[in-house]
Amino acid sequence: MKILLVEDEAKTSAFIATALREQGLIADIATDGRDGLFMATEYDYDAIVLDVMLPIIDGYALLETLRKSKRTPVLMLSARGSLDERLRGLRLGADDYLPKPFSLAELVARLQALLRRSAIDTIDIAHIQIHDLTLDLLARRVSRNGSRIDLTQKEFALLSLLARNQGQVLSKMMIAEQVWDMNFDSDANVVEVAVKRLRTKVDTPFSVKLLHTVRGMGYVLESRE
Repeated sequence: MKILLVEDEAKTSAFIATALREQGLIADIATDGRDGLFMATEYDYDAIVLDVMLPIIDGYALLETLRKSKRTPVLMLSARGSLDERLRGLRLGADDYLPKPFSLAELVARLQALLRRSAIDTIDIAHIQIHDLTLDLLARRVSRNGSRIDLTQKEFALLSLLARNQGQVLSKMMIAEQVWDMNFDSDANVVEVAVKRLRTKVDTPFSVKLLHTVRGMGYVLESRE
């Protein structure tokens, strides 16, 4: 699972990131609100650990903007531990609020609780339907017009990423980071090759095309009928 940590204090972020990685979690770090907002909206994370006092954009403003487009679970951190501050964070859409100073053990426990609740919630969206294409994310099965489509692990990861973001154009770099968990040069053809193979299986045998190339931008999965 991937966690976004938005924290400007280097020592604090290093401690938290180490604790998360010891639990087998992948931790990306943003050191100000602007970068944190960009990463939170452009990429998919399983949860976000968000400090309130941040440079450029504070945590409250970041959260308020994020909630206009995403429901990623958010655990807020703040030296402001008053009831009014906690209520403000929760009303803006935080899922939990942990005042500073805190123990790393408690932070990890609260974050794991958020991840468990989020995993239960995703069961309701385990099936994605786009035109006559059906994805079962739990069983990892794909079918179109009733016919099963066999995909490799990476092909399924690519298709499910596009399906979860249906109607949104995803860049090659974004796809590479999410599917291969690596940073590729934007000119690398690994994504192009994978999309070509996926299109052969998902689109070529059918009259209605769902996987589209947006020149100069990336790829989008949607029905354009």
